[in-house]
This record gives sequence, C-alpha cells and structure tokens, in this order.
Amino acid sequence: VQLQASGGGWVQAGGSLRLSCAASGSHLSIYDLHWYRQAPGKQRELVARITRGGSTNYADSVKGRFNISRDNAKNTVYLQLNSLKAEDTAVYYCNLKGWGNDVWGQGTQVTVSS
Repeated sequence: VQLQASGGGWVQAGGSLRLSCAASGSHLSIYDLHWYRQAPGKQRELVARITRGGSTNYADSVKGRFNISRDNAKNTVYLQLNSLKAEDTAVYYCNLKGWGNDVWGQGTQVTVSS
C-alpha cells in the first residue's frame, strides 16, 4: 500500500485548506485512517482519525475547526482545515493502520501566516 498526500500550502490565519491522501495498492475501506502533524522542534501528534466504520476523533486543539472524511470510492481520505492558526503550521502526514499494516504518506507542508 502507498499513500500520496497533497493539498498543503501557505495560507493566512483564518483561512482554509483541504488536504487529500490517495491510496494505491489496496482499498482504504478496510483501514482506520489518520492525519498526524509535526511542527519544527516538536513531536509528531495525532490530529484526526476516522475508523473503518466512519467514527471520528480529533485532537482537542483542532476540534470544531478540522474535519476528517473518507471517500472509499475514490480511495482517498481528506482533512478539511478551517479557521487556521499560526500554531497549525506543520508537516501533515496521512497514515493507515490495520491488518498488520502501518503505512505513512510523504507529508505535505501547511504554513499559516499571522
């Protein structure tokens, strides 16, 4: 399985971005899917998760602002980032877990200017 993340970029505080992560080599529908982020000098942290059944969880710092979704037909997971803050600046990584797999995408940079 391979994951390809895209959609990062530069945005002003208060703006929005949508990250995408497309899978190849397997169907995403059988996995729990995650978005992590890593800011400079900080540890990688879990931002959002969506289970195979569609249940979602979010880090407290992004609740109400970010939304994770999946389109199994397109084999893609999304992360909608709204009301962005400077502290959201990080490299964002998609990840899938399940069936003995733990696969990471290559990361996409999100930079929020205040």
